[in-house]
Amino acid sequence: MSNRKIGMWMYSNGGGDKIQKKIIKKLKDRGIDTLNNINLRHTIARNANIIHGNDKLNKLDLFFSYNAGEQTQYQMYIYQALNRVIPMINSYDSFALTEDKFHTSFVLRNNDVKTADYKLCHRDDGHELKKIIKKWDKMVYKPTDGWGGVGLTKIENEANLDMLMPFLNQMDLRYFYVEKFINYDNTDFRVDIVDGKFVSCYGRKASGTDWRTNVTSGGTVFMRDANQDIIDVAIKACKACGVDIGGVDLIYDREKEEYIVLEVNGIPAFATPEQEKIGLDFNDKKIDLIVDLIDKKSLKK
Repeated sequence: MSNRKIGMWMYSNGGGDKIQKKIIKKLKDRGIDTLNNINLRHTIARNANIIHGNDKLNKLDLFFSYNAGEQTQYQMYIYQALNRVIPMINSYDSFALTEDKFHTSFVLRNNDVKTADYKLCHRDDGHELKKIIKKWDKMVYKPTDGWGGVGLTKIENEANLDMLMPFLNQMDLRYFYVEKFINYDNTDFRVDIVDGKFVSCYGRKASGTDWRTNVTSGGTVFMRDANQDIIDVAIKACKACGVDIGGVDLIYDREKEEYIVLEVNGIPAFATPEQEKIGLDFNDKKIDLIVDLIDKKSLKK
């Protein structure tokens, strides 16, 4: 029987290149070959085939896509087509879902996973936003497809909203997505889940006067344990979104006294070499679970 063969596209910065090598070696030990560095941007679709160099990607047993920073619309389009004929980790549907904050919150709420109260309204419904700010006191405007805390805007009163509206109208957005601002301690939990199994938990703390915990917005990572409640919520959130691999961001709502999910990330980073030095040592466990997952899913074709 010939070896199974998978395609892989993974980030290489922040220690990602070493992680790739470990995954490829462990897959090789199981008789699974890897085509590495398959950037879907460099593919051409011709008739029944999606071609990268000399390789027909649609003939692979699975495609593992794990690169958040370099996604283009063309790649996403090819990703969607490829997933119609071979297994993917994560599936296109779950990846597209977790890329959109409104759709994620909507699905989570319908699966009894707590999130911040939110509202999505048409851009011409400015009066709806004014009603909401009176009711909520503070809210956060979020681009539905942003990541890393980019574009998040805290709205503390009606005057803030009046200042923001012309700017949002200029951006030609079709809709506005806002969340109620949660009273929390400016720290969050990032919980990694692979194939329904708990991998790790660490915390992120907002810097100085900022309220955003994202590392790209100046937040810092610290060691933090998860209790069973947090783990259960994270597993449930990943299941609801259909992700094989997920990083779930949670905060503790001090008013409601419960954990709520802020977002589900379809491509949660491994610990960087610097983070490993402070004690984040989950990479090997995560690699083993991903290798098991690839082994299992690549048999399905």
